[in-house]
Amino acid sequence: MDNNWKKVFGIIWAGQFFSLLTSSLVNFAIIIWLSIKTGSAEMLAYAAIAALLPQSIIGPFTGVLIDRWSRKRVMMLADSFIAFCTLILAVLFWLDVARMWHIFILLGLRSVGSAFHMPAMQASVPMLAPTDQLTRIAGINQIITSVSQIAGPALGAMFIAIWDIEYVLMFDVAGALIAVTSLLFVDIPDPARAENKEDNVLGEIKEGAMEIIRNRGLSWVFLFSVLVIFFLMPVSVLFPLMTLQYFGGTELQAGIIEAIWSVGAFFGGIIMGIKVYKVNRVGLINWMYLICGITFLLSGLLPPSGYIWFAILTTIAGVSGAVYNAAFTGIVQTKVAPAALGRVFSMFYTFSLIPAMLGLIGIGFFADGLGLTTSFITCGAIIILIGIIAFLTPSAMRLDRPKEKE
Repeated sequence: MDNNWKKVFGIIWAGQFFSLLTSSLVNFAIIIWLSIKTGSAEMLAYAAIAALLPQSIIGPFTGVLIDRWSRKRVMMLADSFIAFCTLILAVLFWLDVARMWHIFILLGLRSVGSAFHMPAMQASVPMLAPTDQLTRIAGINQIITSVSQIAGPALGAMFIAIWDIEYVLMFDVAGALIAVTSLLFVDIPDPARAENKEDNVLGEIKEGAMEIIRNRGLSWVFLFSVLVIFFLMPVSVLFPLMTLQYFGGTELQAGIIEAIWSVGAFFGGIIMGIKVYKVNRVGLINWMYLICGITFLLSGLLPPSGYIWFAILTTIAGVSGAVYNAAFTGIVQTKVAPAALGRVFSMFYTFSLIPAMLGLIGIGFFADGLGLTTSFITCGAIIILIGIIAFLTPSAMRLDRPKEKE
């Protein structure tokens, strides 16, 4: 494989940056809008569920279709669909007929598009780049995501303060169109399917599951990741309320916290993208669990005057999240056959999102009833425990041991 793959990634990344930036901007604007209108952790949790439920339901089926269809075409159609849905919501606001349930429907429809787009993108990477560069590329992807998430919340908080939400929504439409246009200029090869392969959806879903189950170490890595996401996802929706209610901050300060997490993720992406490391990526993932859990626990112990320390801990958590994401993505892309990656990534999103939604349902009542800080402390302590158990699981730790020189 020659260096042409770098040019292809440059074009793809350019388009994806604008799409991610505008999506981040609009997502945070919607969160702020909901926080101001409702002030309820339960309502924010319901919004998050609306954004996750479709992915969790259709995930295994989208994986089969991604592995069958042109992955480039899937990404283009998914982005176009998301842009169209956002445009409809903007029109509803312009006509002054939009209601809360319209936003929930938009989040659900965007989730359908993401259920196709994210696995298709991840499954395309091994077809474009050398195997030894996959973890590094995941790190660079994290840099791009982080930059967009640094600027997105700040811009979202600013624009929602000076413009009506319908105008802010149009940024997402423009970003998606730029991403679709960039894909027109690249060729993304699709893996060859096995000869005499039956077009049986359920059979192909089973094959994708077996790619994970057959590898005991990979199964454990998946399980620990799902468990961590179960306790991490509910806390993630509480950050705006933690800033606004517990620390007595402003909408701008809430935007700063979202951006600060992404600043940490940016540096984590640089760490993983700057070079190829010869390390056990499973051990690296487990360390990130411990670090993230500690930041949550300490955040819950802060006094109401501890906003600055909350920002520092959030930055560290962002670093850990980026390093985890790059290491986990790299492992999956190197341990799973390219022809099955669409199904494997889709199933991981499904298996992680279903428990996460249960956690979101519970956190709304938990946070409203027992307090935001108690939620941070409890979830942080459990994530730390999962990290310790992961280190003590031999088959998982053996999955990515550096090969010894012959």
